[in-house]
Amino acid sequence: MRTRLLLISHPATAAQRKGTFPADDPLDARAVEEATAFRASHAGLLNTDLALSSPAACALETAQALGLAAKAVPDLADADFGRWRGRRLLDVANEETDALDTWTRDPSSAPHGGESFDALTLRVGGWLDAFEHRGTVIAVTHASVIRAALMHVLQAPSATFARIEVPPLSVVELQRSERGWAWWPAPDRQT
Repeated sequence: MRTRLLLISHPATAAQRKGTFPADDPLDARAVEEATAFRASHAGLLNTDLALSSPAACALETAQALGLAAKAVPDLADADFGRWRGRRLLDVANEETDALDTWTRDPSSAPHGGESFDALTLRVGGWLDAFEHRGTVIAVTHASVIRAALMHVLQAPSATFARIEVPPLSVVELQRSERGWAWWPAPDRQT
């Protein structure tokens, strides 16, 4: 039996809409409304054997809004943004121009003292490689984690990280067979 892993990105938080680095922000009313609408339009997709989530408030609250009793998994946590956590991107750009430039160009760098994109990809890839569950699994997580999962599955070079866009409340499907993980086209809303 295959593993079918549906990675769902949480809706944008109020802080993210203001251009702020994530800091375990909860969902606001707008984000809950968006997740509830997603649930209604993707009802058939949300049938699962197992539901997982990042331990972040926004991911756990998204899972709840989707009607999923999700188990928090630390390896599905967002990247650690170090001292930039909770700060506005504009402020970081003004105060740490060189550091931000390095961070956006070099996926192995972590000038904020947190986690580099390369380290995030290793963490997420290690979790995927060790994942044993068979059947359909839904994991509610962050765009950065989904990017890292795609890079690992596709064995893409680390510079690819910045070229993968994962919008809020989007779904990426990965399937695992005896040959390993593969990326599948976006699943139909009802299947």
